[in-house]
Amino acid sequence: ETITTDAMDTEIQKCFRGKTVFLTGATGFLGKVFIEKLLRTTEVKRVYILVRPKRGVKIQERITMWSRETVFELLIEERPEAFQRVCPIAGDCFAPDLGLSEHDRKILVSEVQFVIHGAATVRFDDPLHIALAINTRATKLMVQLAKEMTLLESFVHISTAFSNCVIHDIKEKFYSENLNCSSQQIFQISDLISDELLDSMGPALVGSFPNTYTFTKALAEDVILREAGALPICILRPCIIIGAHKEPHVGFIDNLLGPMSIMFGVAKGVLRIAIIDKKSEVNLVPVDYCANLALACAWRTTKDERKEKEAPSIYNFAPSKGNKTTIGEFINQGHDARLKFPITKMIWYPFLHCTTISWLYPLMAFFYHTLPAYFFDLALWLQGRKPRLVKIYKKVHKTVTLLGPFCSTTWKFDTNNTDRLRNQMSPGDRKLYYFDMDSLDWTQYFPSALVGIRRFLANDPLTPESIAKSLKLLKRLKVLHYGFTVSLGSVAAYVLWILAKFII
Repeated sequence: ETITTDAMDTEIQKCFRGKTVFLTGATGFLGKVFIEKLLRTTEVKRVYILVRPKRGVKIQERITMWSRETVFELLIEERPEAFQRVCPIAGDCFAPDLGLSEHDRKILVSEVQFVIHGAATVRFDDPLHIALAINTRATKLMVQLAKEMTLLESFVHISTAFSNCVIHDIKEKFYSENLNCSSQQIFQISDLISDELLDSMGPALVGSFPNTYTFTKALAEDVILREAGALPICILRPCIIIGAHKEPHVGFIDNLLGPMSIMFGVAKGVLRIAIIDKKSEVNLVPVDYCANLALACAWRTTKDERKEKEAPSIYNFAPSKGNKTTIGEFINQGHDARLKFPITKMIWYPFLHCTTISWLYPLMAFFYHTLPAYFFDLALWLQGRKPRLVKIYKKVHKTVTLLGPFCSTTWKFDTNNTDRLRNQMSPGDRKLYYFDMDSLDWTQYFPSALVGIRRFLANDPLTPESIAKSLKLLKRLKVLHYGFTVSLGSVAAYVLWILAKFII
């Protein structure tokens, strides 16, 4: 059920009334959900968004195309004029000075009251020089820009709960001691050497961090600790962001990142083996909860009276201590949902086997994935079609390996600041900008999230005809799957019997 209000008189709504917001990361998953909620529930005056120019496409045209996207359907229905308040500004977090023109910079400096910095590269395998530029150096440039803003009331930096994943008990504090080098030292090094040399030094600089993403996000937090000064700034650390619980649509998802890529792969019958510890706790948060919390953090920061030498507030956002669930339960819920709402373009019966032995995974993946893929591609080639599955599996195996540490480890996140923030909100704000993870019913959420994958990623309508078609395919694939399994088992038993007879 979508939560709306016509009064526009809650504390958070009053906070944004007539104000100007500058948002980076607006074209991303969280960014779009954040903009949708901001425009639909507040009377914000203007929203400047940083948009990377694309060849042959004007930045204003990209915003115009938003009106046709599913995420904004409810917004357009309730407020047809909403996008008149959105002003794209050409820029690039990878470029010097954020790629801003002098004219646009002056506009931001003179008009903006709220900054939400959410832009980041979330690819785990990006070269260090790219991740450093986008995730860390751009944060420094944003802080410097914010210091020039004459009307600034609040700055929210969107980090990640895994910026300090090298430890397993994460408090709402800074952990600069986990870095081999400070952000200042890394910048000095990168300014003196080539990108290629910096990338080759990556393993030594990254240290015990599992990838360049988490490392450069940790560096970005170090930047804020060192350079924030007296800025009204805070850090939001969400866990892995997944499909919406309620808004703008139940189960809304628009990307194949993190666990959703695994579940989509399983639903298609492509992914059958992965590095997962079923006993590990899930570290997932719905995107609408995260967008609401970002708005609440911005509001609360306007009221904080932090002294210059005091560290900015940090808000961890993770499943609550009293309402946790395991990855195994997540998989089981997903399996039940797939049997009720399978997708129409499965290539095999969906199932998933898990291992926690990383060195064993390549061998199992060969038999579960690669070998069948060669036969599948051979069949395509014989039909005159382009083979593709072997190539797909190379990407799948890389993704599973990169996600392995996050699917086999349990972290403990302290959320005292986040809980306190929620308690400081009015009843109206808590209802409108909900993010209470303690009240989230996982058994209700997971099936709706899987239905969201079917609707928004597989583009299968939730019509009786479509569901009937997919169930018919599922039944046929199930017969093939178990028939093949029995045949394979029989062959293996026969081979073992022959060997045993030969040895004896």
